Amino acid sequence: MRNYNLGFISNEDIFEHVKITVESYRREITLDQFNENIVDPVKLTFDSKVYGKTIQQAIEDECFRQIDKSNSNRIGYFHQNIFKYAGNGWLVPAQGFDVENDSLHIYAELKNKHNTMNSASSQKTYMKMQAKLLDDDQATCYLVEAISTKSRDDTWRITLDKKPRSHNRIRRMSMDKFYELVFGEADAFYKLCMALPEIIEDVLAENESLALNNTVYRELTKEHSDLLKALYLLAFSTYEGFDQLLK
Repeated sequence: MRNYNLGFISNEDIFEHVKITVESYRREITLDQFNENIVDPVKLTFDSKVYGKTIQQAIEDECFRQIDKSNSNRIGYFHQNIFKYAGNGWLVPAQGFDVENDSLHIYAELKNKHNTMNSASSQKTYMKMQAKLLDDDQATCYLVEAISTKSRDDTWRITLDKKPRSHNRIRRMSMDKFYELVFGEADAFYKLCMALPEIIEDVLAENESLALNNTVYRELTKEHSDLLKALYLLAFSTYEGFDQLLK
């Protein structure tokens, strides 16, 4: 196995964690899946012409857009579950907070992006943290953002019941600072990001079946040799005039 030189996590553990994440990724898209909600061929026509793409490139973009929607939760798994390898009391429990360390009285909720929570969700999370402080007067709670507006570890300020609320042990933290807190290295998250391409490549090299399997083009060309016309037939086969495309 290649040496990823991370230090804070073993080569075997990070390889296994990335492997589990890749295996959970959506890696297949068929024509039926592609057109499950009826793809708009008019929009794809505009996309291809306005952005100077071939229709195949426009279809590929739409395929990846659909696949990407189902992969966000997989990245959430990656961000959360890496901390189960940290040891020293760090846990990823089945319920409760996303990441916990009872011996250190630290409790964290993880979010992929700083703007993924609406007002109601933010308030609910904040009240959950307030309740934890009442249960444990030594607790510190963190809202950890993988994609934050800046590197940060500061008091989380929020409006609750139309009043501004803040507590120095309910905090908002960027992922780099949380890695530093958990693993004890200021640049641990940077090291991981720099090593990720090699780790993913090694995972894919070990199992070629993990690569993307896109059958949309092949299935579309069975409908019509012209991809754009095949898209119109897919969406508008019962519309007046479109039967001419079959001639």
